[in-house]
Amino acid sequence: MSTGPKVGSEKLVRLSEAAGKHLSTLLERKGYGAGALKVAVVGGGCSGLQYQMELVPGAGPKDILVESRGVRISVDTKSAVFLSGSEIDFSTDLQKGGFRVTNPNARATCSCGDSFST
Repeated sequence: MSTGPKVGSEKLVRLSEAAGKHLSTLLERKGYGAGALKVAVVGGGCSGLQYQMELVPGAGPKDILVESRGVRISVDTKSAVFLSGSEIDFSTDLQKGGFRVTNPNARATCSCGDSFST
């Protein structure tokens, strides 16, 4: 019986250098030394599925925990199916800034880039 999250690899999800640096700063500011970026795929958005991201103090016991660029990423097992092979990037562009997911499993995306379908 498992007592903690499963350990995954960057084959599931990885961070760009820019995303890793920005997330490290955000986790430090929040006081989450052992914290993680929680990434989930949920129903919604104009293409059917959308990403949810939040900083959490730690991974859930049934999550998959991936370390990338020195940052922990926590993914629930249902979302892992949709995220496999994805990269999370960060940009400071004025109009298209923020975190963006490049997902090889997305067959269609909306123009805003926050929603996709498989």
